[in-house]
Amino acid sequence: MAKRVFLLEDDEGIRQVIELILNLENYEVTSFENVEKFMAANTNDVPDLFILDVMLPDGNGIEVCKELNALQQNVPILMMSAHFTSADVALSCSDASFIPKPFDLNTLIDTVKRLIGDN
Repeated sequence: MAKRVFLLEDDEGIRQVIELILNLENYEVTSFENVEKFMAANTNDVPDLFILDVMLPDGNGIEVCKELNALQQNVPILMMSAHFTSADVALSCSDASFIPKPFDLNTLIDTVKRLIGDN
């Protein structure tokens, strides 16, 4: 069975590229364009990895990260941002990994594999 990734990214182009790349790597990707749709997802449906953009039109990926950590699902979280740094993210969501935008596709794939344990 394919490993599952939930992707929260408001930029349609970036969202489509990440979905395509991860699908080619045999991951099943469910994507969301905003926090409202992400939070409305079935909470019993837990993926193997969350990928969260920081700056979103209706919220903040760091706050989503905090909420996910509060649920104690022990699912890895990968944060990404063009405007924040890993240090910024670590202050508020210390358990999350981070990649800056723009990112190298190989770096994204390698990070996803490492976090899911798919090496």
